[in-house]
Amino acid sequence: QGISGKMFRTLGKNNINIRAIAQGASEKNISAVIATKDVKKALNSLHERFFKDINKRLNLFITGVGNVGEKLIEQIHQQQEYLIHTLRINIRVVGLSNSRKMIFDEEGISLSSWKDTLNNGKEASLKEFFETVKTLNLRNSIFVDITANEEVAKVYGNYLKNNIAVVACNKIACSADYKNYSLLKRLSLQYNTPFLFETNVGAGLPIIDTLNNLIASGDEIVTIQAVLSGSLNFIFNNFTTDTDFYEVVKQAQQEGYTEPDPGIDLSGVDVARKILILARESGMQLDLEDIENQSFLTPKNLEAATVEDFYESLRADAAHFNQLLATANKNNCQLKYVAELSNGKAKVGLREIPKGHPFYNLKGKDNIVMFYTKRYPEQPMIIKGAGAGADVTASGLFADIIKVANK
Repeated sequence: QGISGKMFRTLGKNNINIRAIAQGASEKNISAVIATKDVKKALNSLHERFFKDINKRLNLFITGVGNVGEKLIEQIHQQQEYLIHTLRINIRVVGLSNSRKMIFDEEGISLSSWKDTLNNGKEASLKEFFETVKTLNLRNSIFVDITANEEVAKVYGNYLKNNIAVVACNKIACSADYKNYSLLKRLSLQYNTPFLFETNVGAGLPIIDTLNNLIASGDEIVTIQAVLSGSLNFIFNNFTTDTDFYEVVKQAQQEGYTEPDPGIDLSGVDVARKILILARESGMQLDLEDIENQSFLTPKNLEAATVEDFYESLRADAAHFNQLLATANKNNCQLKYVAELSNGKAKVGLREIPKGHPFYNLKGKDNIVMFYTKRYPEQPMIIKGAGAGADVTASGLFADIIKVANK
C-alpha cells in the first residue's frame, strides 16, 4: 500500500472526512483539507500509523465502576508496563461514570486515585457523557459498558456511528429485540468500528469468540448444550439433603453470586438471554419469547412481589425443592440448570444429569459449553471454567479491549 493509501485509510478508519486533496507537481507531497475539529485527531492518528516507535494509544470511557469496573481498572493499572513495552499499547482511562458522578481527563485519569476523583466529579448524565466523548474526538476511543442498565444499552448506536468502539458487559442490547441487535451489528460493519461483548456469556471464558471462529472458518453449529449460570450451579452444587434450599440461595446472594433479587437468577431469564445471544451469533433470528423457559419454581415463587416475599415462598415450598433433589438422588443424577440450542429452537430448564456426562462434576460457579458442529459431530468442542466473578469478568472485558487495539 502506497503512502497516499496509508494516509487516507488511516483518516477513514478514524471517521475523519476529507474535504479536498491536492498533490504537488513534484509528486513528492500530498495535502488534505479536513475540518478544524479533526486536526488533532488526524495528526495523532497519522503519526501513530507512520512512525512505528509510537505506541498505539487507546482512550477508554467507562460507565459502571462497581465490583467489575474496579477490577478492570486494577488490571489495567497492573499491566501498564507490559502493555507499553510488549504490546506497544498505551491505555488511558479518559472518562469514568457511575450512577451518580462522572469525570473526564483527556490526559488520563489517575488509576491509583480515581475513586476520590470520581466522588468529587460532576453529576452523571448519560447524554452529557456521550456528548463529551464525541466532542473530545480522540482516536481509538472505546466506550466500555459495565452496567446492567437498559438506557445505557440504547446509546450504543450513537457511539458506533461516531467511530467509537463499544465493549459491553451489559447483555441487554444483544438479547433485546432482534432488530436492535441486527442494527448494532450492521453499524459495526458499516463504520468499521468494533462492537464486542464476549462477557455477555460466560464472563471471561472465550465462548463467543470460539463460536465466531468456528462459523468464520466454515463450520456449522448443530447443537449447543451449556450450563451458563454460575449462581444456579453454585446453588444446586450446595443444595443437599442436609441443607434448606432457601438457605443455600441466601448464601449465594451473600457471596455475590446472584443479583440483589435472586428471583431473577432462579427464574432462568438470565440463562435464556445467554443462549439467545449464542443462537443469534450462530445466525438464528430469534427473540427472547422464542426461548422455552421450563421453570422449576412454583407459581408462588414467581408471583412474589419483594425479595422478602420470595425468600418466604422458598421456605414455604421447601417440600417441592426437596422432592426435586430426592428424585435426582434416586436416579444417581446431579441437578443442573441447562441451556440447549438444536434444530433452530432453544430451551432452558433444570435437568437431571447422569454420571459420565461432562456436566455431572461441574463444581462451584463454573460454566461449561459444548459445541456440536459438522466438524465436531460426536466429540464436542468443550469450553469450561469459572463463569462468574468480578476478576474473570474484568479479564474478559480487558481481552476485548486488547482485541480492539489489534483490529
